[in-house]
Amino acid sequence: MIDLYVYYKVRAQDAAALEPRVRALQSAMGARFGVQAQLKRRPDARDGLQTWMEVYPAVTEAFPAALDDAAREAGLDALPAGPRRAEVFMDLTPCA
Repeated sequence: MIDLYVYYKVRAQDAAALEPRVRALQSAMGARFGVQAQLKRRPDARDGLQTWMEVYPAVTEAFPAALDDAAREAGLDALPAGPRRAEVFMDLTPCA
């Protein structure tokens, strides 16, 4: 299992329109994959841009591609100010 973090910039004036779209996407992905998604943003804005983070903990390695497809189908590329970037992390195996 992996943890997926997706981050991107959002113009402050587009935040209210984007949030329900992201939440709907996360709800659909949760129903499909059983993931408890989170939506976060940095507390400050720079040059009218907010940084948002979608967090998808404990998903399979196939999940990122499915999320990309679902985000594209939901039209999420239209409102962010730039690309959605994804980072994958995994748990460290404890030493015996």
